[in-house]
Amino acid sequence: MNRQEINALVKQMNVDTAQGPVDERVQQVVVRLVSDLFQAIEDLDLSPSEVWKGLEYFTDAGQANELGLLAAGLGLEHFLDLRADEKDAQAGISGGTPRTIEGPLYVAGAPESVGFARMDDGAEEGKIPTLIIEGIVRDTDGNILKGAKVEMWHANSLGNYSFFDKSQSDFNLRRTIFTDENGQYTALTTMPVGYGCPPEGTTQALLNKLGRHGNRPSHVHYFVTAPGYRKLTTQFNIEGDQYLWDDFAFATRDGLVATAVDVTDEAEIARRGLKGPFKHIQFDIELVKEAPEAPSTEVERRRASA
Repeated sequence: MNRQEINALVKQMNVDTAQGPVDERVQQVVVRLVSDLFQAIEDLDLSPSEVWKGLEYFTDAGQANELGLLAAGLGLEHFLDLRADEKDAQAGISGGTPRTIEGPLYVAGAPESVGFARMDDGAEEGKIPTLIIEGIVRDTDGNILKGAKVEMWHANSLGNYSFFDKSQSDFNLRRTIFTDENGQYTALTTMPVGYGCPPEGTTQALLNKLGRHGNRPSHVHYFVTAPGYRKLTTQFNIEGDQYLWDDFAFATRDGLVATAVDVTDEAEIARRGLKGPFKHIQFDIELVKEAPEAPSTEVERRRASA
């Protein structure tokens, strides 16, 4: 079939058969996607077995709760970020800390504090370096933002996240810190490590077919919000990781690479109330003021809540 014949067929099956109220937006999207799928079947000469194997793959990925991981691994999340950047530019919005992917591992409801929080539960103390992350939240005019909400989450030394890894305590390595009167937030935590997709999972199975690895560099995720400002979804990846610029999820961007500095000065160690050397990352954040005609930075998607 040619495209005109395909379009007519899809319309006949999915538009002309309507007998009740129609959600026009859903109809528009379904018709377009089904038409594109039918065209791809024609162009690639997909066999019925290949089509059904594809459907089985998505069934398995859904049952394994890996569709969010797949969206990152195939670049869908990164593509949405690039589109959002373009729409911001078209609306005259520029500056601020770059956005990057959220990933599938956020959990709502992390403990809240002002200015400072210890993120880890102590289970890995002495087994992995201590890390202090701190920064100042400002707007693009340089104004300090008191009371900005900084949500942070990252993996443990095995590359696993609490809630999804039931061996960890609730909200381990997850915190919400409201900036203090100086616009500052400080998190005492442990060094995150890079990790890979589950080796026997559906995402890695597809990546294997594509000749791709499924590894991520060491990183820390952020949501940052403040009244009157656009929500920032971002993360920093840590300098020195072998996958820094080879992130399977395409999340590394200029402006989002952080350097972990070794701190061995005894006076600074004592000032921080620590027992030995630690690593330090400074990650300052710039938020952009909300604009009435700008596209929303709030993304509606299903997220875990503990």
